[in-house]
Amino acid sequence: MTIQNKHILIGITGGIAAYKICTLIRDFKKAGADVRVIATPNSLNFITKLTLQNLSQNEVFVEEFDIKNWKPEHISLADWADIMLIAPATANTISKIAYGIADNLLTSVACAFSKKIIIAPAMNCNMWNNEAVQSNLKILQKRGIEYLSPEIGFLACGYTGKGRLCSLKKIYQAVDEALNYCSKMKGKKVVITSGGTIEEIDPVRYISNYSSGKMGLALAKSAYDMGAEVVLITTKDFCVPFKTIKVKSAIEMQESVNDEFDNADYVIMAAAVADYRVKEHSEQKIKKTDNDTITLELVKNPDILAELCERKSSLQIKSCCCERGKKPIIVGFCAESENLLENAKAKIAKKGCDYLVANDISRKDIGFNSEENEVAILSQNGEIIKLEKAPKNIIARKILECINTK
Repeated sequence: MTIQNKHILIGITGGIAAYKICTLIRDFKKAGADVRVIATPNSLNFITKLTLQNLSQNEVFVEEFDIKNWKPEHISLADWADIMLIAPATANTISKIAYGIADNLLTSVACAFSKKIIIAPAMNCNMWNNEAVQSNLKILQKRGIEYLSPEIGFLACGYTGKGRLCSLKKIYQAVDEALNYCSKMKGKKVVITSGGTIEEIDPVRYISNYSSGKMGLALAKSAYDMGAEVVLITTKDFCVPFKTIKVKSAIEMQESVNDEFDNADYVIMAAAVADYRVKEHSEQKIKKTDNDTITLELVKNPDILAELCERKSSLQIKSCCCERGKKPIIVGFCAESENLLENAKAKIAKKGCDYLVANDISRKDIGFNSEENEVAILSQNGEIIKLEKAPKNIIARKILECINTK
C-alpha cells in the first residue's frame, strides 16, 4: 500500500478537465492518503471549492498570501507533501513552471518543491503541438519533472486530436510508482563525488579538466529522490537540499570521501580526478621570463578509487564491516576517448570496484558539459549494461536502479 498515509498535494489549473480530478481525489482518499488541493482561481470556473473541500476533507488553498500562521503557505505546503501532482496542467502553468515564474500559489509551491512533481497536461491539440509548449516540457523533463502525455480524442473545444487528459488510472499508477520510487533507497547513505579537481600551480593558475559535475549532481539528486541520505563531495557550487562538501584538489576530495566512507552504503566516484599535481606549488605568482619554455614537475595524485577498493577488501579479509553492518558498494567512472569497453574492462579489473560506468568523451553530444549522456555499466561478474543516449537525470536514475538491486 504505497499510497497509504502519504501526503499528496494536487494542483488543479483552469481547464475543462478539472472536474475529472474529483474522482482522483476520492481514489487517493480511499487508498488512505492525506490529500490537499491547490486550486488556481481560474480552475474554480470549472469546479467548486466546496466540492474539493468535501472530497479531500481538507481546506482548499487558492490565494497566495492567505497566511494563518507564521509560515508562508507555499513553503508549508511544499514541506508537508510527499509528492506534487498538477492535473490538469494547462499550457500557461507548464510554461510558468519551466521558467520559474511564481505568480500564484500553485506556481510558487512548484518553485519551492524539492521532491517529486508529476504533471498531467490537458489542452487544445494546437496548443499541445505548439513549439513553445513542447520546448517547455523538455525543460521540465530535464529537471526531473515527469509529465504524462495526453491522449488523442474528441476535445471539449470541438477539435479532435492530442490534448485530452490521460486516464485517471494512468495518473494514479504514476503517483503510486513515484511514491514507491521515493522509498527505494530509504535508510541508505550514498556518497557521490562530482566535478573536476583543481591542482594549483600558483595563486592564479591551476591544472584541471572540462568536467562540469552535471553527472554527479544528477546522481545525487536521483539518490535523494529515492529517499537516500546523500552526501555530495564536489568541486562545484550547487544549491541542493542535501549535504554538500566543497573541495578543490584530489587530496581534499580523498580526505572527504574517507571521512564519509565507514558508514556509507554506496560510494559513487563520478568526479574527474586529476591524475597529477604540481610537486611544488608556488605561494607567489610565477613571473613570465625571457625563456620560451617553462618546466613544471608533476607527481601522481592518490588513486582514490583504487585505495577505496583496497580499504573495502581489507574489511572483508578481517571479517569486518562498516558501521552500518555491511560493506559499501563502490562505483567508479571512467572517461575514455577511444576503445571504450576494452579500457573499461581493464580498469574494473585493475581497480576492483563493484561497478564501473564508462563514458565516451570523444562525442560532443554526450561529452563534458553536455545535458545528455550515454554509458555502459560494467560489473565485477562481467555483465555489461548499455544505456542509450538520454538526459543525465534519466541516466542517473537507471544507474542507481542497476546498483541498488541487492
